[in-house]
Amino acid sequence: MRLVSRSVLIALGVLLGFLPGVRAAEFPNKPIRWIIPFPPGGSNDVLARYIGIKLSQRLGQQVVIDNRGGANGIIGTDLASQASPDGYTILIISTSFVLNASVRKLPYDIQKSFDPIAMIASSPNSIVTHPKQGYKSLQDLVSQAKAKPGSINYAHTGVGGFNHFGGELFKKVAGIDMVPVAYKGGGPAMIDVIAGNMLVMFTSITQVLGHVRGGRIKMLAVGAANRNAAVPDIPTVTESGFPGYEMYVWWGIAAPTGVPRDRAAILYREITAVLQDPETRKWLEQNAAAEAQLSKPSEIRTMIRADLKKWTQVAKTAGIKVK
Repeated sequence: MRLVSRSVLIALGVLLGFLPGVRAAEFPNKPIRWIIPFPPGGSNDVLARYIGIKLSQRLGQQVVIDNRGGANGIIGTDLASQASPDGYTILIISTSFVLNASVRKLPYDIQKSFDPIAMIASSPNSIVTHPKQGYKSLQDLVSQAKAKPGSINYAHTGVGGFNHFGGELFKKVAGIDMVPVAYKGGGPAMIDVIAGNMLVMFTSITQVLGHVRGGRIKMLAVGAANRNAAVPDIPTVTESGFPGYEMYVWWGIAAPTGVPRDRAAILYREITAVLQDPETRKWLEQNAAAEAQLSKPSEIRTMIRADLKKWTQVAKTAGIKVK
């Protein structure tokens, strides 16, 4: 009798979705919104559009890219923090996610308002300009900046952004004065560099790689310990005569705090599968100069906590703050 009752209960559990894993199997049953807190054309957007297609194929549901740029990513991130924690809204996060918190008070808490889901990739910073500006090397840029302090403007996405930190740190390392000019995102900033309206930009190789290969942007140096395989002929900042300058950007995925564990586990599993695909790794390396990163949610939390401490100190030392 006990065996019969147990069998009946198991059958009912399967039908009603009460057993562990059954509700997870029903997720997702509608499109997932992926908020990109920057305009189209930036590195966050480039990566999300490629990964989003792959993720859609694995989940059997469309992953809809939703660009919500403004305030260096804060507007879109705040929007994501207020979304229902049901797994149907995810957010791309990057180094700027932490950098913003290191220089200003935010309408959300980067450690409490979001559940990390998975990492995507990382890539070095680079220093770029328009080919017609006449800079043959990073040393040429520095020489002009020293000869005419304040004569060179550089584009960035807002105070506390990855591009802004990259520029201010280089100013300290090189002992020069350049004027930061804020844009609404990496895409608009890059467009002005391509047009020759802006002299310099500090940005991920991912964002500008296609334009560098097309001759529309000139890369002067890479802010990494070693040269990057995607641009092997470009020297590092250290090789260019300015040791001590290294900066990398990382990208990951988070969701509003409270996503059911089974749904978060499905997202983590499928995103990880996408990143383990040799085709994805090849695309990241060749088209984004990025390296896939596989980290568990707990490891991402630890990294964010450590990054916040590090960049808060760097901001204080470099004098980076919101006016």
